[in-house]
Amino acid sequence: MTVRVLLADDQALLRGTFRLLIDSCDDMEVVGEAANGDEAVALARTRHPDVVLMDIRMPGSDGLAATAAICDDRDLAGTRVLILTMFETDEYVARALRVGASGFLGKYVTTDALLAGIRTVASGEALLSPGATRALITRFLAAPAPDNALAPPERLHDLTPREREVTVLAAQGRSNAEIAAGLFISVLTVRTHIQRALTKLGARDRAQLVVIAYQTGLVPIARTLR
Repeated sequence: MTVRVLLADDQALLRGTFRLLIDSCDDMEVVGEAANGDEAVALARTRHPDVVLMDIRMPGSDGLAATAAICDDRDLAGTRVLILTMFETDEYVARALRVGASGFLGKYVTTDALLAGIRTVASGEALLSPGATRALITRFLAAPAPDNALAPPERLHDLTPREREVTVLAAQGRSNAEIAAGLFISVLTVRTHIQRALTKLGARDRAQLVVIAYQTGLVPIARTLR
């Protein structure tokens, strides 16, 4: 199945570069280009892309406003937003995830990592770069309650040993496929464990599951924030 991608960036040169890169892949195609947030939303509603590769800072309506509009539109339930930006700050990462973005990558990312990121998000998984993960953890750990009290440590007792193991690997940034390969189980089984962990811990999505894993001490914070 071909992944349909919409490009949203105010720099025409970057859009052109991304188009050449994505269109060179047999399993992807660019279905539109937008120079600002309003154009991105309008094109998303007419082209129904699988993934919107979204810049944050654009003239007029920015990428965060566009992401919120796309993620709030029920007719675009199948469209996911992957943020690609130079600004991996805690504020941007937290706001992007809060309004519904499925992934966050820095523009310094390699070509292979970018293409892999698009495929990951298109498959329904969340994606955070190492820099974005550090920013996210820093943001939520510094936030006052209730954001900083998503799950007390004792809530971890509800998880089975395998659910704990899968949660730790997810919090370390592993994809479902990587977790499955490492544990010698199927991707479907990984998804089942992730969903059960989300339910038991009251997490909204995979990104929030990552935060809970660090807040409860399931994964050492210091190692990530180095």
